[in-house]
Amino acid sequence: MAMVYSLTVSAQTEPAAAQPEMANILRSNGMIYVVVLALVIIFIGIVIYLFALNAKLTKLEKLVRDSKK
Repeated sequence: MAMVYSLTVSAQTEPAAAQPEMANILRSNGMIYVVVLALVIIFIGIVIYLFALNAKLTKLEKLVRDSKK
C-alpha cells in the first residue's frame, strides 16, 4: 500500500511534460493541418478498402453458398 501511495505522490509532484518541439514548429508554420489532412486521407483510404473487401467477400460467400445447393 505504501508503495502505491509513494508512486502516486511522486507522479503528482513531477512537472507537466512540455509539448514536443516538433509539434510547436508544425503548429507555428501551419503545417499541422497538412499532417492532419494526410492522416485523414489515409484513414479514408483504409475505410474504402475495407468496404470494397467486404463487398468482395460477401459476393464470394454467396457464390460458395449457391454452389453447395
